[in-house]
Amino acid sequence: MLTSALVTIASINFDRIVDFYTQFLEIAPDRSIPNVYAEFSIAGLKLGIFCPHPKHREEFGHPNQSGMSMCLEVESLEDSIAKLAKLGYAPPGQITTASHGREIYAYDPDGNRLILHQSA
Repeated sequence: MLTSALVTIASINFDRIVDFYTQFLEIAPDRSIPNVYAEFSIAGLKLGIFCPHPKHREEFGHPNQSGMSMCLEVESLEDSIAKLAKLGYAPPGQITTASHGREIYAYDPDGNRLILHQSA
């Protein structure tokens, strides 16, 4: 059911954070969409950096919530949502659609953000 996983960082200061990681890691992003998304491959780990859509910025700007998330690419968003609900952690919001596919935010028992994503 799971096809890939990566750690993501949301930032409204997109260019600044991408520049920081480019310099710190001494590599350029493998994938990049200007002002939207950059992805680095680091020793088997994928690090994605994205600028949250304006309607989601409050989610990532909360002082008690980190901009870091675990993004899980899934085969079926509906199956994954059902599984989380069965575990008692149904996503609180609705599925959103973007150019790269559909996604929903969920949270683990400690409140860590999971972004479940199904490619278009």
